[in-house]
Amino acid sequence: MALLRTAGIALAATGLAHFAAPKAFEPISKLAFPNDTDAWIKRNGATELALGVALAVDKTRKAGLVGTAVYTAWLGARAAANRKSS
Repeated sequence: MALLRTAGIALAATGLAHFAAPKAFEPISKLAFPNDTDAWIKRNGATELALGVALAVDKTRKAGLVGTAVYTAWLGARAAANRKSS
């Protein structure tokens, strides 16, 4: 469980970094979100912050795992769909 707690903290920190240094996330975010990228950087940051906290807390860890899996699949699908349409 310590590994999941550490992963949660890292994911939450990454989420916060979306707000502190949004330009660092622009190149990767444009792949999945070519339109309105700046807004999506913030949305993704908020999502990653929430999922990271969920992973870090014992009571919400299972929900955090499910949410992180769904979010990861969704991001991959968005990137793949936009890659095909480019």
